[in-house]
Amino acid sequence: MDAVNPENDLAAVERLTAAYRRITAQLGQVIVGQRAVVEELLIAMLAGGHALLVGVPGLAKTLMVRTLAETLELSFNRVQFTPDLMPADITGTEVIQEDKATGVRAFRFLPGPVFANVVLADEINRTPPKTQAALLEAMQERQVTVGGQRHRLPDPFFVLATQNPIEQEGTYPLPEAQLDRFLFEILVDYPTEDEEFQIVRQTTLGETRLVERVLSCEEWQELQHVVRRVPVDDAVVRYALQFARLTRKSPQAPDFVQKYISWGAGPRASQNLILGAKARALLQGRAYVSTEDIRAVAAPVLRHRLVLNFNAEADGITPDAIVKKLIDLIPEHAPLPSGMPNVFKVAKTS
Repeated sequence: MDAVNPENDLAAVERLTAAYRRITAQLGQVIVGQRAVVEELLIAMLAGGHALLVGVPGLAKTLMVRTLAETLELSFNRVQFTPDLMPADITGTEVIQEDKATGVRAFRFLPGPVFANVVLADEINRTPPKTQAALLEAMQERQVTVGGQRHRLPDPFFVLATQNPIEQEGTYPLPEAQLDRFLFEILVDYPTEDEEFQIVRQTTLGETRLVERVLSCEEWQELQHVVRRVPVDDAVVRYALQFARLTRKSPQAPDFVQKYISWGAGPRASQNLILGAKARALLQGRAYVSTEDIRAVAAPVLRHRLVLNFNAEADGITPDAIVKKLIDLIPEHAPLPSGMPNVFKVAKTS
């Protein structure tokens, strides 16, 4: 992996922190509150990963994703998942088309809604596994196969899926293998009283607020490449590994893991901890990763990868509670990269 070049990448870090302020300001014209959700969405997209948004109806999840795509000049498609949705409704299908001049008939591929930079899979757990699986190849391989032909998806490509946690009747829970494809699971909570007051005032005036483009698609891709070049000290990598490894049943696992977890996180969790931490560091104006970044992304990376047992349900233990116990347990002895703060430190976002 190439190290960050002070001359080439410092400008990119500064541009990203400035863009982060402008993006949050633009979103603030449409979305009230939800700063943590917006930050986690940007981290996931900056790291090139997909995200699962979990929250009750009416919290503006769809509006948030569409508005974010507009600020980044990314194409956007929304798919409402229903029990009768078929894989071809997502990926596209082949139709027979006749050339009027020659009379020759040939198959032509009609792209589905998955062919966009940002695909919002609304209520993904309301469609059968066959249709859910249609997203698997798209999410991992960034392509779809129809009629034996492979079709590349746009670059960049993000699947942002939503789930309703309170209506589980008639739903099809995502299998663990497909959940693991999501870099983050983001919890969208209720607004505070003041935020809800502002929401009611803004949405009952009949005004339409437009947002401005902050970054182009090409600029966003360049910033994604910068994320991969951010250096990580070996001690920070070891620190991140403990969050995934200690969730697995082993003699070294802590007592609360032995008691509450059936299956722990796999190696993809360790990779995503580092990728998410790199993206967060850049948003904070740093071109190096600290243990603070690992702790900040630990919950969204791990909460959908931990399979809890009946003991956890009986005692009211959630994946976030497990992550908090791990943060308290794992010693923080990872130094910052030598010289990096003085070289790359730029203004933090407000």
